Amino acid sequence: MASDMRPLNSQEGQICGVSDQACHSKSKSDNDGKPSRAKANGVSSLSGSHNDVKFLKENSGACNLNSDHANPLSVDGAKVSIARSELIDSSDDDGCLHVVNESCMTCDDLFQESDREQPGGTLEDLFSFNDEEDDDSDWEPSARLVLNKWFCLNCTMPNMEEFTHCQNCDELKGSVVVGYDAFKAHLAQAALLSADTALPSVSTAVGFDERMLLHSEIEVKPNPHPERPDRLRAIAASLAAAGIFPSKCVMVPPREITKEELLMVHTSDHIDSVEQTKNMLYSYFTSDTYANGHSACAAKLAAGICADLASLIVFGRVRNGFAMVRPPGHHAGVKQAMGFCLHNNAAVAALAAQRAGAKKVLIVDWDVHHGNGTQEIFDGDNSVLYISLHRHEDGSFYPGTGAAHEVGVMDGQGFSVNIPWSRGGVGDNDYIFAFQHVVLPIAAEFAPDITIISAGFDAARGDPLGCCDVTPFGYSRMTSMLTACSQGKLLVILEGGYNLRSISSSATEVVKVLLGDNPIYDTGATEPSEEGIQTVLQVLSIQQQFWPVLVPSFASVLALQRSVFNKYIK
Repeated sequence: MASDMRPLNSQEGQICGVSDQACHSKSKSDNDGKPSRAKANGVSSLSGSHNDVKFLKENSGACNLNSDHANPLSVDGAKVSIARSELIDSSDDDGCLHVVNESCMTCDDLFQESDREQPGGTLEDLFSFNDEEDDDSDWEPSARLVLNKWFCLNCTMPNMEEFTHCQNCDELKGSVVVGYDAFKAHLAQAALLSADTALPSVSTAVGFDERMLLHSEIEVKPNPHPERPDRLRAIAASLAAAGIFPSKCVMVPPREITKEELLMVHTSDHIDSVEQTKNMLYSYFTSDTYANGHSACAAKLAAGICADLASLIVFGRVRNGFAMVRPPGHHAGVKQAMGFCLHNNAAVAALAAQRAGAKKVLIVDWDVHHGNGTQEIFDGDNSVLYISLHRHEDGSFYPGTGAAHEVGVMDGQGFSVNIPWSRGGVGDNDYIFAFQHVVLPIAAEFAPDITIISAGFDAARGDPLGCCDVTPFGYSRMTSMLTACSQGKLLVILEGGYNLRSISSSATEVVKVLLGDNPIYDTGATEPSEEGIQTVLQVLSIQQQFWPVLVPSFASVLALQRSVFNKYIK
């Protein structure tokens, strides 16, 4: 955690439900380029967290965190790892065949192979650690594991043993993810969409592959990594419970991206470094960015799915798509992996769209962290417009980039648009306000042929890393607003999001909008915050020189700011 991190005020802390020290994710790098170390001291019990999670439970559809099951770590004498607390059942008659090192293996075989490689693995091993080992995980909300603590499956936050519910998200101790099996049972029945397949007209395609669940942190650390396989399981379970999959959408056949395609985004050295991890039990690119023997395959699958979805949308084979993929990608730059990301999925998709015939691509990144990798890749490119809404706090929030004055270079000036929030706790009203006055006017002027959303859900209410307050309504409303761009050609790519209930309910509402549903009803206020008005005004003052269409917005927001100020004075 950066030493100059601003503490949250009490109102923001209530939204997040944790102490300001435990709130921030991946910390900003120090001047020497090495990540600084998080030194948080657990969580604080704040009354607001219970009311906030009530909204999620009422609107979640079915994330399906079920407390009737035993704690996944409670296995009678078996050798297990935290990352394998819920292994995939691949016992169907046909088997789930996957290619690993040019040989076909079932998911069960892959897990058995990984288990054979893993040293130790008993419960005692899992809860032990070397006192001499320096703990440098940027995202880690606690410095040392204490045996009388338990970690919430929903949000990964630590809790004292005497608590029966998580003090951050109110989840019941011992909950596990259920409902994924119902999703998996439909995989074989889902219609597959490809360029040469004759199918009736469909609106939405989904991209997914079980092998991406094999990407997990094997090294035993004091608390679970927030970027974990259960993120996809929870979303999949919610889509199945909502009746969305497979009846209302089709699947895109998964494939691994080729090196030639990746070379359009990343350097050869970076691609090779990711590929080499398949020969290692586990490795780390940064202190928070892990890989195991299956991570290279997972990253190539994620990129391949995104590329094919983008191409199919541009070709008109499908109206829009949802890439349910991991590892995420928007922090991965031209030559480095960081921030949980290995390959930049959104960048790969944008270039695939252009190869398919799109001349202009809009990328809207609403992940709570700035997509520094995506901005770097397209910094001088005026055919790709990158707009990011993120928590920034004058550069003290990870990754530190994304200030309003970062507008692109050379021919790309004005084609990087950053909307940097000055604090945590930002919610629906500020995001929608920014969309109305910045995102949509610029997007309409740019007139993209396809819109790609880097859809991180870590700005959602209850997320342990983002500590903001966007609800499923907010995400559905923003998606609906973007459907007007590029004649509805819209690709949603999963990025971050580490509260299972938040990510699953929000993703489900987004997919409903892709399918043509109206955004869910909003019962909240509509006025932006003073800080939100100030941020949008700052962005408009900078970007209006590149986008004259923003001049009226600047005048109206300035008048609104004066009105709020006068009201405050009175």
